[in-house]
Amino acid sequence: MENLVNKEQNSLTKDDGFFSKKLQRRNFLQYAGVSAAGIALVAAGCKKDTFNAGVDLGSGDIGILNYAYALEQLEAAFYTQIIATPFTGITSAELAAFTDIRDHEIAHREFLKAALGAKAIQNLEVNFSTINFSSRDSVLGTAKAFEDLGVSAYNGAGYLIKSPDYLTLAGKIVSVEGRHAAYIRDLISNGSFAGSDVVDAMGLDKSRTPAEVLSIAGAYIKTKINASNLPS
Repeated sequence: MENLVNKEQNSLTKDDGFFSKKLQRRNFLQYAGVSAAGIALVAAGCKKDTFNAGVDLGSGDIGILNYAYALEQLEAAFYTQIIATPFTGITSAELAAFTDIRDHEIAHREFLKAALGAKAIQNLEVNFSTINFSSRDSVLGTAKAFEDLGVSAYNGAGYLIKSPDYLTLAGKIVSVEGRHAAYIRDLISNGSFAGSDVVDAMGLDKSRTPAEVLSIAGAYIKTKINASNLPS
């Protein structure tokens, strides 16, 4: 988790984020036709010599949707594990909130999978061996890093999307990820929901390229991803 947090703090900040709309949980879950069964997983090669090997995300909008789908697989797997093995001292309010977040991430994952259809990448494999799921600090620290990473990933990929419909979908998802990030940050330190480490002096949130995001996420994955055909 230290590697993820350190890389997150050192990554470049850009101002090409895009605005998004509110996503209502119940309507989204109903539309996606979600089942909570199963954990889908994500992976990414972080070294130059492995970046072009592994599961091919594809190109164009399909590639970007598969990129988002991979990240949603990671988050869905993480929050599913939190609910399966709650950390010591978790409150009923925290458990309820984490259950909602898990359901959101599963909905995102399944919606993207359905949108991609036959072009969706396979279920991928994570590695959570460095996370102590019985420790509140370990779980919250990782959740913060994952949520901040997810927001920056959607912000960094938004301008690459050509389809207005797909861009609208991405905007709806990133707005929910931002809500998650704010909640987790306030659980760690009240009032830190919009810290200067993620929101700059112009009020713009951080963005990262797919290469930066996949490099950071690589600490928690096993399967390799080929992102070389993504638009840039």
